[in-house]
Parts: sequence; C-alpha cells; structure tokens
Amino acid sequence: MNQPTTLPACCPVLNAHWLLPRAVPGVVMVSGGFDPQRLLEGDFQRCTIDSPASIQRSVAKRQAEFLAGRLCAREALRRLDGRYYVPSIGEDRAPVWPVDICGSITHSHGWAAAIVGQRAQWRGLGMDMENLLDRERAQRLAGEILTAEELQRMAAGPAEQIALLVTLTFSVKESLFKALYPLVQKRFYFEDAQLLEWSTDGSARLRLLVDLSSQWRSGCELDAQFSLQDGQLLSLVSIAAS
Repeated sequence: MNQPTTLPACCPVLNAHWLLPRAVPGVVMVSGGFDPQRLLEGDFQRCTIDSPASIQRSVAKRQAEFLAGRLCAREALRRLDGRYYVPSIGEDRAPVWPVDICGSITHSHGWAAAIVGQRAQWRGLGMDMENLLDRERAQRLAGEILTAEELQRMAAGPAEQIALLVTLTFSVKESLFKALYPLVQKRFYFEDAQLLEWSTDGSARLRLLVDLSSQWRSGCELDAQFSLQDGQLLSLVSIAAS
C-alpha cells in the first residue's frame, strides 16, 4: 500500500529533524505542527488512518493531535525500514507497534512527534513533550510531581529554576513510564521514580523507587536527555537491547 502523497491542512508538514542533544543510533524521529481549527471532515479517511470510536467522539483538538501523532508515526516507520503501518490504540490506551518495533508518540499544544527503532537494538523508547510551566503553576504542582527528596532539592536550589525543574521532572518521568511500561506491563506513578541529577547540556538521570519486575527493581538508574525550544520541553528515555 502506498503512502498518501498529501498531508491534511491541519498537519501540512512533517520533519525528520533530530530535536534532542544526542543522537540515538538507528532511531528515527518525525515531528510536525498541527492546527485543530483546520481539521476537516474526512481527513482521517483521506489519510487512510483509522479513527477509533473514542477519538470520533472527542473534540477537534484531540482528533487533530491523534491524527498528527499517527501521521508522524507512520512516516517515522517508513523512514526506518520502508514499511507502511499506523499504530492502533491498545486496551491500555498505549500505541500498538509491530512486534519488532518499539516507539513512542507525544503531542503538546500544536505539536506532535513520534520516535521508532528496531526492538533488536532498543528495548524501550519513551518520549514526552510538555509546555514549560510558569513559576506559580510549577510551585502549585510540585507536591504532586516531586518526591520529598526532590522537593528538598528544589527548595534549596535557585528560585529561577523552579519552573524548569518541575516541568523537566514531570516530562522525564512520563518518558520513563512510556519506555518501561511495555516491558513490565505494570503502571507506576510520579512518586515511584526520582530525578537524581540534570544538566543544562540536556542530560538527566533517573532512579526507580519501586520494584516493577525481576529486572527493573528499586534502585535501577536510567539516563534521559531533554531539550527546551520555544517554551516546550522534549524528553527521551532510551533503553538499549544489550
């Protein structure tokens, strides 16, 4: 089956630019902006992308972000190995990838992206995009996102970094969940992981605070990376197969 040659007005351009500080070998990222106000009836059919019942019942914003995310995922897979595939939604609401592929989809306020890699090379890929919180909202949400130790470090750190720190902590924990959930098939939450350290060069390190499986136990540490562009923070956790 051939890929449609045109994209919908609500998501007119897809880019295969790498948006993070460090490249991940063998992994493809595709992103694109979307505008819910330009979503037209029939866009899903013209793009040959199935619209689940839950999406059909949703508002234009949710429909447009879903369509844009799936367009990114399909193009990422095409660039990875030439296949034509659109991930459906599983019962757990996560994207359903081919058995030999791991990937992640994210969207935030007019922007969507997908990342894919071969499972033989990457066991887990988790990506998340968040709008940078303002300081007042970050302080309100900190208690829901940060552990007690993270809150202590935030209080002891520079006040001007609070918004970035809370947004970053939220995003990397979301990316961690997306990377690990397909491997452990067990839900975990903000209090079950801790941001140990981060640097302005876009590197970060996380530690699990809960046992998720015989391999992924409390104390396991994982690296992450992130970038901040135009008020949006993008983060990625990648878990190598070896």
